[in-house]
Amino acid sequence: MNENFYQTHTLANGLRIIHRSFPSQISYCGIAINSGSRDEYPGEHGMAHFVEHLLFKGTKKRKAHHIVNRMENVGGELNAYTTKEDTFIYATFLSEYFERAVELLNDVIFHSTFPENQIQKERDVILDEINSYLDSPSELIYDDFENLILQHHEMGHYILGTAESLLGFDKKMVENFVHRQYRPANMILFSFGKTPFQKVVRLCEKYFDVSADNDLHNPKKRQKPVEIPPQKIHIGKDTAQAHVMLGTHALDMFHPRRHSLYLLNYLLGGGALNSRLNNSLREKNGLVYNVESNVALYTDTGLFSIYFACDKKNVERCLKLIGKEMQKLRETPLTPNQLITVKRQYKGQLGIASENNESRALRMAKSYLHFNHYLPLEAVFAKIDAITSDELQALAEKIFLMHNMFHLKYT
Repeated sequence: MNENFYQTHTLANGLRIIHRSFPSQISYCGIAINSGSRDEYPGEHGMAHFVEHLLFKGTKKRKAHHIVNRMENVGGELNAYTTKEDTFIYATFLSEYFERAVELLNDVIFHSTFPENQIQKERDVILDEINSYLDSPSELIYDDFENLILQHHEMGHYILGTAESLLGFDKKMVENFVHRQYRPANMILFSFGKTPFQKVVRLCEKYFDVSADNDLHNPKKRQKPVEIPPQKIHIGKDTAQAHVMLGTHALDMFHPRRHSLYLLNYLLGGGALNSRLNNSLREKNGLVYNVESNVALYTDTGLFSIYFACDKKNVERCLKLIGKEMQKLRETPLTPNQLITVKRQYKGQLGIASENNESRALRMAKSYLHFNHYLPLEAVFAKIDAITSDELQALAEKIFLMHNMFHLKYT
């Protein structure tokens, strides 16, 4: 890869660094950890997210309010989030405060003390977060759907955990998780901004020359999901509308046809107002306010899903229309003009999304964390341009089969 696009370096302890030079007064710097909720053992459900919260609650030299104010006092921000496979801790700031950000990241990630009083306080905060989530059926159904397909697997539980699991956490469990998962070789440092790469490396060597505790266990070994037969589940939620999801297993993030799947999903219902599902269910028939299809690609599995909400009496009609649109894509190849149009539209949306530098920095980090490289937008466009109509139809024939779909319905 051309070094003018991004530059990389690896410290002696295995910490990888990726830097993208960009002429802006605003910089982004953070740590991406190859550890999420799937890396929890039984009894730890919710621990990855719990730790993410506790990292900001006290270190050997800072109290919680010192951590919060360290970047806020210079107009910056400190953020974090947890997924099923990753944890991100990152800062946004004026470029002149790069060293301040790097030092703070080191402090919270490697020197947090997890005070007992903060553990109890943050447990209550997350319990409120769980209750708030349970009150949002249009959000909750996505997690319930993944838990349905991935049941009996390490990814088949809530990232937030449950009230029962959270109440079982103590300081020792938190420390064990961090020592096990938060190892330099299991993470990357990413930087996006105008700080010279030589300075980025020098400061990383200064603040991240840390080693893992070799006497402790290595990060949890991940198990590939075993596909199970499709199921149909109905959960009573006393909602005004019916909330419905259907979907099935798909490709993992390393599959050579993943870009074809992204394009196919975009065509069917990937968010555009002229997607086939939105055109059919909303524009032509007025049955829904929102309908969308999604793909979630993980390191060793992937999911395709469709979500819609409608009047309870219209559920079966919506399902019939969805099945009809999927059947068209299975049986009828796109014409050359249709293929050109959807590629052009999809690339345009990717281009618009890339104008958000924070999202760009996070995508770069996630790609480097898992692929050990990052494709520039032009390279992604080239992969999209190479997709054929036959490839899209073959994927539709494999994935868009209604009898292979899991169904989850809230009413």
